[in-house]
Amino acid sequence: MPLNIDWQQILLHLFNFALLFTILYVLLYKPVKKFMDQRSSYYKELDAKAHKSVEEAAAKQSAYEQRLEQANEEIDALRAKAGEEAGQLKETILAEAKKESARIIEAAKTEAAREREHILDDAGDEISKMVTDATAKILFADADSAYEQFLNAVEGSEPRE
Repeated sequence: MPLNIDWQQILLHLFNFALLFTILYVLLYKPVKKFMDQRSSYYKELDAKAHKSVEEAAAKQSAYEQRLEQANEEIDALRAKAGEEAGQLKETILAEAKKESARIIEAAKTEAAREREHILDDAGDEISKMVTDATAKILFADADSAYEQFLNAVEGSEPRE
């Protein structure tokens, strides 16, 4: 044996190393590798689910944004329609108010004309009554005065008052 190397010992150590390597591979490396692969696939599944959830959430968000935009457009359309209806209603109410005011003014003019005619008739009646009274007073005053003068002349006295 040169250099004091025992080949049998080296082969035995090599065999022990191979046996240890095989036992460690079977008992430790394979289960750990299997566990790591399972864990890796679990996290890959979680990652895939998370990406899928994110995509679904993004799709839902875009759908909600579209619906919100449509709702805003509908609200704007309804608001515009309500504004138009309010304008039409305003015009209708104003037209009715103008008609009503014209009717009231016409009724007031008619009433004023009727009242004027009534006042003129009453005034005419009063004037004719006053003229009649005045004429009667003038005629009777002259008659009374003539009668008084006659009596005075007959009696020879002074005029009475």
